[in-house]
Amino acid sequence: MFRRNCSLGLNQVFLCLTLLSAFFITAGNSFASEGHDVEIEFWKNPTLLVGMAPDEEPPGEAAEEKEGPCLPLHTIEGNGGHFSVMTAYLTNPAAKGEIFGDPSVGFIHVDLNHGKHLQAFTITETLWDCVEIGYAYDNLDVGDLFEDIEAAGLGRPEGHNVRLHNFNLRYMLLKEGDSMPAITAGVHFKYNPDIREIDSDSGFGVMRPFRALGIKHAEGWDFTLMASKMLTDLLPRPCIISGGVRSTDAAHIGLLGFTGHRKIVAEAAICGFISDQIVYAAEYRQKPDQYDDVPGLLEPEDNWWALALGYIVNNDCSVALGYGHFGQLVNHTANRALGLAVKYEF
Repeated sequence: MFRRNCSLGLNQVFLCLTLLSAFFITAGNSFASEGHDVEIEFWKNPTLLVGMAPDEEPPGEAAEEKEGPCLPLHTIEGNGGHFSVMTAYLTNPAAKGEIFGDPSVGFIHVDLNHGKHLQAFTITETLWDCVEIGYAYDNLDVGDLFEDIEAAGLGRPEGHNVRLHNFNLRYMLLKEGDSMPAITAGVHFKYNPDIREIDSDSGFGVMRPFRALGIKHAEGWDFTLMASKMLTDLLPRPCIISGGVRSTDAAHIGLLGFTGHRKIVAEAAICGFISDQIVYAAEYRQKPDQYDDVPGLLEPEDNWWALALGYIVNNDCSVALGYGHFGQLVNHTANRALGLAVKYEF
């Protein structure tokens, strides 16, 4: 069966990571030998928003540590980032010499059309400035999916929702320097408490149609590696480019369960400032598409892309509006989706 979604082969990914590692080591040694040790902390240094150097003080202000804007936001899976693509930067890291940063909470609502809605409740805590612990509770209203399952001659599952629990641990392997990106590795455990019952109900308690299509498990692991770099010369204001790879066996990020067949996919994003309080972002995420599809009922996964505009209310709160193109989402398309995100830092 022809799959429209491309994914990266293991050999290609390992070759790319090897070349990147060699570049970072070589560059790091070069800069160390030249005496460079500049660490850029964009999210926690508001002077960068207006194009000032990290060590340059605004006129009339004392030289003291400054609290930065409430960025990055949370992803729907409970990590620091955009909508579904993470950044290598961690959320609200602890101040120098402290262990605990202030916790952050978030809420995301996405109207996926055809009666489908996704809500995500998120929380993160960063230890020191290098370990991010995150959790997200996702709730998807599946619209008329269960009715379509019944109309296809199968049993009708109870309710209208599926839930997903996301438990995340990320570690910053490399802090950002003046010519080197921040690099963060992550381990993510996901659990779907509903998919087994939905599978059983769909098969009248006798057969399991979702399992027959390749969706075999209620839990799975994702492993991620992300890099982020702030660019100050590309646009009039600083922007940040993020990219990375993800090893996953999730069907629709786990909202439909897990296949047990692991694939490596890529994701990338760019964000920057239009003004001191308005932020733009764009992201693209590949999907693994590892299950057998049923036309009109369980369509194959499509890659995701999204655009967003954010507003920094103050140093503790940010909000964002988003537009998403998510392709096929089980029995309908989810293009022209609209979303709202809110994040608050204590």
